[in-house]
Amino acid sequence: MIKKIVYGTAAALIAGFAVSVSASDTLYKLEQSATLPSTDTYWDYIKMEPAGNRLFMARVKDGLTVFDVDANKAIKTVEKSIGANGPLLLPEYNRGYVAMTDGSLLSFDLKTLEPINRLPLASDGGLNSAIYDPATHKIYAITGTRKEKATWFILDAATGELLEEKVFPFRKMDDPATDGRGILFAPVRYDDIILKLDSTADFREVARWEMPCHVSKVQYQKATNRLFAACLGDEPIFMALDADTGREIARVPIGKGLDALVVDEAHNRIITSNGTVGSLTVIEQEGADEYSLLGTVATRPGARMMHIDNRTGNLYVVFAEYTEPAGMGDHDDPVYHPDSFTVLTYSPQ
Repeated sequence: MIKKIVYGTAAALIAGFAVSVSASDTLYKLEQSATLPSTDTYWDYIKMEPAGNRLFMARVKDGLTVFDVDANKAIKTVEKSIGANGPLLLPEYNRGYVAMTDGSLLSFDLKTLEPINRLPLASDGGLNSAIYDPATHKIYAITGTRKEKATWFILDAATGELLEEKVFPFRKMDDPATDGRGILFAPVRYDDIILKLDSTADFREVARWEMPCHVSKVQYQKATNRLFAACLGDEPIFMALDADTGREIARVPIGKGLDALVVDEAHNRIITSNGTVGSLTVIEQEGADEYSLLGTVATRPGARMMHIDNRTGNLYVVFAEYTEPAGMGDHDDPVYHPDSFTVLTYSPQ
């Protein structure tokens, strides 16, 4: 039985507040913005350096841009990073890794930002992202959408050495969440399932959970043993699941165009960024089983990628101005305007 489900009306979502929030309440305030030199490129993942002040932004044709969030300015573009798609930052090894659109994995020194190696991995298309598994001290570099199979390239986190490959019979696997003890929760977007895998036992499938939607983002919360999952689609939702059984605990509606999910432990909030409607969905968490929609915060159309600064609770959202040509398909990118790429800083209120 689902203990608590909280739905907001469409009007409340559009207006930027929900039933539990009055119109005068402000959940996040736009503190500052910075517009950077840019080409007509799209972009993908952005990641905050753990316990640091640097935001790493994968801007594909414009490379991996390092942005000082305290100074509100870009400080460097990592050399040889054209094609950057998904950064992974590992201070414990003084290493950064970047999944690249040509199928290679770029490694660089996290202190000096100097490149170390660019290792070819996928020959049939680009890499989407890379994640770290603390239980095995390994990196999993994951392919983007394919016709039939997804591949995880397994590497030593300290050296970047390729160890093996794992192939799954799915078109698209998004970033798995780890419990830190060897269990991975891997969303399989187009098959509407989450795989529970044991990374210490050759990725043995412990469980397979059917989902009501295209799950693309997951986060594991150790304190409550909950798996947070968010879905794309015509009726996008956030779900809290029991990480042992996959039982749905709660469900909350979110905005269309999901592309990021973060947890703010200090403020007991869960936030999604929704690029299609240009909003942040803000969910309040009370313990393990109570979740309610606080409201939505307007950002900018196309502002889909987001990350959190755990030092302050600030959210960083990026977007660029664009034109949608007549006849543009649902899966086509718009034409992005040069020199319009912007970093927005939102502070919790």
